[in-house]
Amino acid sequence: MTTPRTPAPAPAETPPGVSVHPGAYRRLATEHWLLSTLPTSQARAKARCQWSEHGLAMLPLGGLMSAVRIPAAMVQALARKTSLPATDTFLAHALKGGPVICAMHGGRRYYVLVPGRVPQTRHDLVAQWARQDIECLGRGAYLGVPPPDQDHYAPATQASYWSVPMESAGALCLPRTVAQFISAGGHALGQPGVESGA
Repeated sequence: MTTPRTPAPAPAETPPGVSVHPGAYRRLATEHWLLSTLPTSQARAKARCQWSEHGLAMLPLGGLMSAVRIPAAMVQALARKTSLPATDTFLAHALKGGPVICAMHGGRRYYVLVPGRVPQTRHDLVAQWARQDIECLGRGAYLGVPPPDQDHYAPATQASYWSVPMESAGALCLPRTVAQFISAGGHALGQPGVESGA
């Protein structure tokens, strides 16, 4: 027996001359969420200015978010890719859409954004990761964060960019997913004894 299908609702009508851009709304919500890591409106205005002038704003970690710095060698060993677009696609799949920033200056590094509490609550993982040149940055650290719309590599500027953009405001990588990724990366690089604990 089959159940009758309910017809899909009609798309929302917009008045003439009004365009709707869901992606723009998501980016704006993400921008506001990222800026909410800063304590004052003056600090938020300064960060917006940094984004506009330098393509990077220094945001504090350890409150709403922390970051796990993963060397490019580990990411490339897992991805088996060298091109940035192919690596970005791999990361989006492997980290289940969790946000990742690729920093290009001084050698490529990847910063996976995780909940702010991870450095304080997962000492076991943080200690294991440190043995692999992976650093968990939390309270007291700052991260250079590109604006939400800087989501592809620009060879002319070599600026940091969102390798995997934040899908929605506050959507971060799950610690378990990051741990599994790092464990697989350790095996790919021949670094035994790394657990993928939850």
